[in-house]
Amino acid sequence: MPRSLDLPAIRAEFPILAREINGYPLVYLDNAASAQKPDAVLDAMAKQARTAYANVHRGLHTLANEATAAFEGARETVRAFLNAPSTDNIVFTKGSTEGINLVASALAARVQPGDEIVLSIMEHHSNIVPWHFLRERHGAVLRWVGLTEDGSLDMDAMRAAIGPKTKMVALTHMSNVLGTVTDVAAVTQLAHAAGAEILIDGSQATVHMAVDVQALGCDWYVFTGHKLYGPTGIGALYGTAGALERARPYQGGGEMIEIVATDRVTYNTAPHKFEAGTPPILEAVGLGAALRWMGQFDKAEVAAHEHALYARAREALRGINGLTVHGEAPGKGAVLSFSLEGAHPHDIAQLLDRYGVAIRAGHHCAQPLMQHLGVSATARASFALYNTFAEVDAFAEALAKARKMLV
Repeated sequence: MPRSLDLPAIRAEFPILAREINGYPLVYLDNAASAQKPDAVLDAMAKQARTAYANVHRGLHTLANEATAAFEGARETVRAFLNAPSTDNIVFTKGSTEGINLVASALAARVQPGDEIVLSIMEHHSNIVPWHFLRERHGAVLRWVGLTEDGSLDMDAMRAAIGPKTKMVALTHMSNVLGTVTDVAAVTQLAHAAGAEILIDGSQATVHMAVDVQALGCDWYVFTGHKLYGPTGIGALYGTAGALERARPYQGGGEMIEIVATDRVTYNTAPHKFEAGTPPILEAVGLGAALRWMGQFDKAEVAAHEHALYARAREALRGINGLTVHGEAPGKGAVLSFSLEGAHPHDIAQLLDRYGVAIRAGHHCAQPLMQHLGVSATARASFALYNTFAEVDAFAEALAKARKMLV
């Protein structure tokens, strides 16, 4: 039986949510950047550090065995979370950024000048810059796919962009700015029909929806822990057995080797081939705890709650003159990016902070999308399962006050 969305009880598990900022209750609406951490995550990491910490793998003593069991147990939790066929498909990384860099590095060995990488215009910089490395260093060509008027991915343009020269399609599952959810399964079919691989950036999607990598059929899928109520410095890369076998090691060091001699080296099998050096042990334990904590709740019920928060905020903003909401795609996630005529997003965020309301302001590591939208930056409120209607109302009230001061 899933746990009910008893918001007072849930919020009590997040100590930081009891804070006051400038004399006002904290209203934390910066979840798309990083979510807060429940006691279950903080306690799991502290317990591991206090009672069963040691380096993992190859140890013969009790603490090493216990730490290894916890670390590999977290890998199994990630496997189940993504419905991957095996833990061998799950590589621990520092986050989505490292996962994408790992895949780009692996692809670099096979890229020839003129080979193409297809991206959408709404990608996060972490899913753009690694591909620019291949453009600068290997002669790859970046092909960009735009959006329809409501912020949806232009599927006709995607079909036109993918062709015989395409080697990789790199696509967000859910935009961190617009909240747009892309049909990654359909794009995966297009990529595979052209003989290309596809990488899906699930940094936002994994927070708000169920993800089944086998059903999607993608070659690669990345996510990051700190947006999933987990710690920073940890994430995961899913790769199919074939994709991982083809990929060369990303970094060299301990763990990723089989034999090292003065004149040769042989490599470990996946996933360890890609996990050089001492891994983020406590962070992996924390990620596992975060995913288990999330697993208590019905995902559809959580998604409905988050959408209701977004809908209430969207309706409240309709009464504010000069305000533009960016991204109205059907089925979008609980992310509200907006501009206010005559007011810089940074000023909006600073004024809202006076009332205890935390939002994000800037280009959100999505400068090509900002250029597409015709703005230099936006303000962004993003919602999590612990947010309440009262917090949405406080946000709307603070924004109305900020507008009076700025415009």
